[in-house]
Amino acid sequence: MRGRIALALLLAAPPLTAEETAGAASRTAAHAPDTLGTLVSLGLGLVAVIAVIYGCAWLVRRMTGMGGVNNQVIRVVSVMALGARERIALVDVGGQQILLGITPSTVRTLHVFDSPVAAAPEAGSGDFARHLQALMGRSRTPPDKD
Repeated sequence: MRGRIALALLLAAPPLTAEETAGAASRTAAHAPDTLGTLVSLGLGLVAVIAVIYGCAWLVRRMTGMGGVNNQVIRVVSVMALGARERIALVDVGGQQILLGITPSTVRTLHVFDSPVAAAPEAGSGDFARHLQALMGRSRTPPDKD
């Protein structure tokens, strides 16, 4: 019975004209998303974010170079942890060695040595550093053969 009623309603409905069909298509197109515009907007946003990241990296590199870090004058000879957040450090400053006590809130001079107590290590003189440099192809000294 329901099928007959639905068929009767379909046959009784007036047919759509060409203008009505075109109007419905234009309304659908007006509400459809602009995919090209969306892709361009997303692409420009991605480029902007990447540019900000590279800009920040460039700025950080420039700022670290301005600190005047000179590892030839000040070297950390040795560091020893005394507790969870306390440690002592032996620092070589211009050939004179200073023992420092370091806590989260202060750094204190514990003792200034007249003559060097320990030799300051050279940068990259460790066994790991030699192996890494050998692997990278820039070996200063060949790694020890075990």
